[in-house]
Amino acid sequence: MQKILIFGNAAAGKSTLAKKIAKKQGLAHLDLDTLAWLATSPPQRKRLSDSAIEIDNFTQQHSSWVIEGCYSDLLELLTSNNAADHDNVKNKAFANEIIFLDIAINRCITHAENRSWEAHKYPSKQAQDDNLAMLIDWIKAYETRSDTFSKQAHQQLYTRFVGKKNIITSID
Repeated sequence: MQKILIFGNAAAGKSTLAKKIAKKQGLAHLDLDTLAWLATSPPQRKRLSDSAIEIDNFTQQHSSWVIEGCYSDLLELLTSNNAADHDNVKNKAFANEIIFLDIAINRCITHAENRSWEAHKYPSKQAQDDNLAMLIDWIKAYETRSDTFSKQAHQQLYTRFVGKKNIITSID
């Protein structure tokens, strides 16, 4: 059973890689963007415990999967690094492989500028494009932030993981 986590900066190519792996290996695919946020304007994060329940439901329904996102706090729920701290995740369906997309910031910006409409995130391509300047600023801050979305948090997750792991620094 394959259980793969993919993480990195915004527009690093996480969704594209996850879809490719899911199709090739016949895995269920979960984009954490679909369960990390409340449907509010402006968007607000759900409580970690609420997202954990949704992740648990997904992993109970699928024995093999690829899950991707930039949320190290949610991804950590799927590693055995701190299993005792995650009693709210009943299934304990831990990843057996992680992939860290450590893509150059300028490449992520190019990906963001050229991405097709993400209908699961935006009501229209125009709404997505209206958000582009904010997304580019977010991408640029990846190496200086210290939050759950930061390069620092991703490097810590990668370092602590025990199992098969890969860093990819170039992707098209």
